[in-house]
Amino acid sequence: MTQRIEDYALIGDLQTAGLVGRNGSVDWLCLPRFDSGACFAALLGDEDNGHWRLAPRGAGNCTRRRYIPGTLVLESFWETRTGTVKVTDFMPQRDRAPDVVRIVEGVSGSVEMAASLRLRFDYGSVVPWMRRTNGHRVAVAGPDSVWLRLENPDSVPVKTWGQQFSTLSSFTVGAGQTVAFVLTWHPSHEAAPRPVDPFEALATSVDGWREWSGRCTYEGPYRDDVVRSLITLKALTYAPTGGIVAAPTTSLPEDPGGVRNWDYRYCWLRDSTLALGALLSTGYLEEAAAWRDWLVRAAAGDPSDLQIMYGVAGERRLPEAELPWLRGYENSAPVRIGNGAVDQLQLDVYGGVMDSLRLGREAGLESAPHAWNLQLSLLGFLESTWREPDEGLWEVRGPRRHFVHSKVMAWVAADRAVRTLEDDPSLPGDVTRWRAMRDAVHREVCEKGFDAERNTFTQYYGSDELDAAALLIPRVGFLPPGDPRVVGTVDAVRAGLGRDGLVNRYSTKGPSVDGLPGREGTFLVCSFWMVDALRATGRTEEAKDLFERLLELRNDVGLLAEEYDPVARRQLGNFPQAFSHVGLVGSALALAARGAAG
Repeated sequence: MTQRIEDYALIGDLQTAGLVGRNGSVDWLCLPRFDSGACFAALLGDEDNGHWRLAPRGAGNCTRRRYIPGTLVLESFWETRTGTVKVTDFMPQRDRAPDVVRIVEGVSGSVEMAASLRLRFDYGSVVPWMRRTNGHRVAVAGPDSVWLRLENPDSVPVKTWGQQFSTLSSFTVGAGQTVAFVLTWHPSHEAAPRPVDPFEALATSVDGWREWSGRCTYEGPYRDDVVRSLITLKALTYAPTGGIVAAPTTSLPEDPGGVRNWDYRYCWLRDSTLALGALLSTGYLEEAAAWRDWLVRAAAGDPSDLQIMYGVAGERRLPEAELPWLRGYENSAPVRIGNGAVDQLQLDVYGGVMDSLRLGREAGLESAPHAWNLQLSLLGFLESTWREPDEGLWEVRGPRRHFVHSKVMAWVAADRAVRTLEDDPSLPGDVTRWRAMRDAVHREVCEKGFDAERNTFTQYYGSDELDAAALLIPRVGFLPPGDPRVVGTVDAVRAGLGRDGLVNRYSTKGPSVDGLPGREGTFLVCSFWMVDALRATGRTEEAKDLFERLLELRNDVGLLAEEYDPVARRQLGNFPQAFSHVGLVGSALALAARGAAG
């Protein structure tokens, strides 16, 4: 039976990532990149679609697990009737080929272990040909090849055999004994890569992650929680380019059994400002510069062609398709790869790009080549299009509308351009024209996007609906936190979109603005935005209480999905979600700043 979303832990090598369940099964892994086909897809189907389980024979979930502090190295412990065993799972940062390392170590007594490896390439649809080569098990199908190797320094008797297109292993490990399994992917037409030493790789991985996490400059409250979220964000970074994926998974449902299932293994421009802020505020200037540079490369070109998302290397074509052979997580079909929202018009991304580049400039990042020329081009396009309707921040698949958040972010674009020119008048640009645009956008939003009777900004012009994105109005500087319209909006969102103290992003009751059936859970980043809004409007204790409640929603190893269902008390959506962890870091820093200010 499929594990709950929060029953999984993340391992990764900064180019891809896998999910390991409490039961010791790797149920999701795409190789060699985040957006490659999965070779383990049981998460979205069943065991026949690929998995790798390693656990005591007949055992269920592990007794306890943890990340080694400051790292992405996972330790799972099973306490059995005959003894205790530990399985350490990680992916070494690769030199050439991606590896998954699983080390079994006897802690006390003796424990009989069982392993089941079922490789299924292309999202669980292709059964590879298996053979033995020089003591290795090799799986080959089309362009993919995977080698399974055993390292057995204590000469533990290990029996391995093939059965029903799977590779099974059985052995008993005693106290102090270790057995290591290494799974390595490489293109099938190339020679096998140099094998890694699993024990050296473990030491190197622990040292590398600890060195990285130790660079965090934040020393305020909730530091351990901030560091764990930063490690998660680092794990979602595609190291060769600096791009940060929204999540390493596709099609984990927002509504179990429903159709709200999307592929998040790509990089969204909307995340850029908040992610940059989190990295810059915690001392990770190198990572911030890499993300900023990815953003500049991705956004380069005709401004009318600016997309809301790109592939990890800046790819533009992300065609959406359905995989009918996968039944979906808890029968949530269809399973989708690619994302059709890539072709949507979302005007807010122009403001996000302008704000991100302004933030990098203020932080002292060396200017990216041609960045200002890119900004001039983007703003020139936005000047002629900001009055148009769009699909908005939430990528609705219904009709285009004049979304208030999109207009607010158009204001942000003009405002950041004005401020940049005021700081550096030597730069080319027409500051007078941009001030006029900024004023025009502000005036229109306050006239058409504000409901004076209810004292709140609405989701779109002429609408009675609310949108949690309006909580960002004081954060981006559109209005000051003390403005009665801001306070009214925070109260309205809290009352109208609040659910058991958390926050929905918008209403999905009745005919929904997104054009989709079903409902969804509370949106975790919106709940963090509520923390920030409460703090900004002077309700610091309420903000702190909500933040600490959100911390309690993380799973046992500190991970958050996209959403949370307060009725079923479970996480929903793709996992782990970068936006949720960016929100956690931002709220922790905001609360600390308030505390420092007294």
